[in-house]
Amino acid sequence: MHRSIGILAACLLSIALAGCTSDPVRAPNYEGESVTIGIIGTPPTMRERNVNFEQIDFDQLEKVDSSSGYDAVFITEEHLSEAADSKYALTYKTAGVPFFFIESKKSHLPFISEQRTYEEFPDLNTDSYVSGYFGDRRNSKYWSYGLQNDEPNRSDIEDVYSRVIETITHIESEVRS
Repeated sequence: MHRSIGILAACLLSIALAGCTSDPVRAPNYEGESVTIGIIGTPPTMRERNVNFEQIDFDQLEKVDSSSGYDAVFITEEHLSEAADSKYALTYKTAGVPFFFIESKKSHLPFISEQRTYEEFPDLNTDSYVSGYFGDRRNSKYWSYGLQNDEPNRSDIEDVYSRVIETITHIESEVRS
């Protein structure tokens, strides 16, 4: 009986302490060299000051590659359906530049598919705020970034973008080596 009470007390204490955690750990601000991101849509608000956005259109998207001067490309939610057009799939798969799809609930899959439209893909990752994809002629990688509390608020969204910038700079260092 005493052992059951001890186990119950330990469980209750664990539950109580879990509710007393501090603020979630945030990604540090990126403070390295300047990063240039091509964007289709409205640039997001970020904590980082050394990130530059250049507006591009879908004609320019087809020409993006590792020599285009972009460290990455962002495509915002209102342009995802058009961005998933099959004519861009080869660009995403071979450009040698990471692409990030803002608020895509369908992951990166609609963008590299040449057979199905964006609308034909089911929502796969409802806890993802940004999906990323990198492809070159040798390999590919993909990422998903969620919000800390699954609720969009400025602090959590800025944290996601800090993690995305960290990924971009990591890819650049891998490609250079």
